[in-house]
Amino acid sequence: MALARVVSFDAVDAARIAEMRSSIEEGERPAELPATEMMLLHDPDTNTALAIVFFENEDDYRQGDAVLSAMPSGDTPGRRTSVTRYEVALRATG
Repeated sequence: MALARVVSFDAVDAARIAEMRSSIEEGERPAELPATEMMLLHDPDTNTALAIVFFENEDDYRQGDAVLSAMPSGDTPGRRTSVTRYEVALRATG
């Protein structure tokens, strides 16, 4: 069963989002992060963001959670306010 790690952030301005977009588009995902997909949602009116990272199974989630939890705060979108684990109940695209 797929799992999602959903993290909320405060103090995320448009400049930080642009910086992260550039960094992610130009860089490579860390080899130790077994995520299948990442999504970053941003509300510029409230300077908040949600990062959603998907994993295929519990082992991948545990490893990814450890890697992401150990990230320096300078590598995150803003000030982390919550981290929640969800089972992916439904997923559709297009």
